[in-house]
Amino acid sequence: MVAKKKILIRIGSLRHGGAEKVLVTFLKNLSPEKYEIDLLLNLYSGKYLKDVPSWVNIYYLNKGEMITTNRLQDIPEKTFRVIYQKILKKFPKLLYKYILPNKKYDIEFAAIHGISDEILNSPIKSSKKIVWIHNDLSNVSGYTEEKLKKFFEFDKILVISNKINELFLSLADSEIEMQKIARIYNPIDVEEIINLAKKPAEISKKEEIKTFVSIGTVFPQKGFDRLLRVHQRLIDEGYQHNLWIVGDGYDFPNIQKLFNELKVEETARLIGFKENPYPYFVQADYYILSSRYEGYPTVLFEAMVLAKPIIATDVSGVREILNDGELGYIIPNDEDDIYNGMKYFLENQQQAESYTKIIQSKSLPFELKNAVESIEKYF
Repeated sequence: MVAKKKILIRIGSLRHGGAEKVLVTFLKNLSPEKYEIDLLLNLYSGKYLKDVPSWVNIYYLNKGEMITTNRLQDIPEKTFRVIYQKILKKFPKLLYKYILPNKKYDIEFAAIHGISDEILNSPIKSSKKIVWIHNDLSNVSGYTEEKLKKFFEFDKILVISNKINELFLSLADSEIEMQKIARIYNPIDVEEIINLAKKPAEISKKEEIKTFVSIGTVFPQKGFDRLLRVHQRLIDEGYQHNLWIVGDGYDFPNIQKLFNELKVEETARLIGFKENPYPYFVQADYYILSSRYEGYPTVLFEAMVLAKPIIATDVSGVREILNDGELGYIIPNDEDDIYNGMKYFLENQQQAESYTKIIQSKSLPFELKNAVESIEKYF
């Protein structure tokens, strides 16, 4: 009998977000007969915790909800968490002695780029080190060429889009480094999305008014600020429509403040975090991605599964997913162009809805089993 491979996977939390969802989908499609997996979280928190297979062992550094404010009563706990994680990062042997005692791994896997240093600093020198890159890091503050090249210390760099693949190929100094880069596909469970989408949403759209929906963690990256400003501008110009933003995150207070300043409560909704966002796709007429940067926005696949016409800024992965504009309306990554895109859909509703027919006639460019195998083959 072949011995099970022992794997450590690290990620910040399973709160919510594309990388977290994809990781859990991946875990659900691995065989407990082949692997013994330890999942180490910086924070034991999140909507996807309940979806982790029971055979996966979960460890954590801290427990509780993510603290996204600077309220006086939260500062001691927030400070403790930061210092504790910094100590374990600086002295990794403490982590492997007290939290992961007597553990030996064949593979240590950073499921998101922000955990890369922790994996590279592991005292287990014999393990294969793998990192999963979900974002176009050339657009992320602080990622200099020198810092990006540090990823070549991994044995394998898994990238989720052609643009990220090209970025790392351009940084590689040798054939050996080039061979470390692997283009993989994020696994998405189509059947699960369709089933969840059948459940009722807590709000309903007004039939006669077109509704745009955007779903994601509320970070500046997602561009919800410019989406709200464009919404107000269109309303002021007489283009009647509604806008729903579904999600929360550390930037939510700033988005709420802007929402209040713009006085758009009659036509826009900040719906907040929803365990099941898919009914909101179904209720809305159009999906809009207003992101400043992405890696490979799998939310667009989800919108396509539910046959929604899409407007998306031209960020990493979008041209690949939307087949250079055949499957959705791609706009330049600029606030004025978000305005032009939404205005175009409102003025050309038949053209906008023609995307639905095109999407329904196509086979989606991924398949769960193949996507899982595209990652698993590097284990």
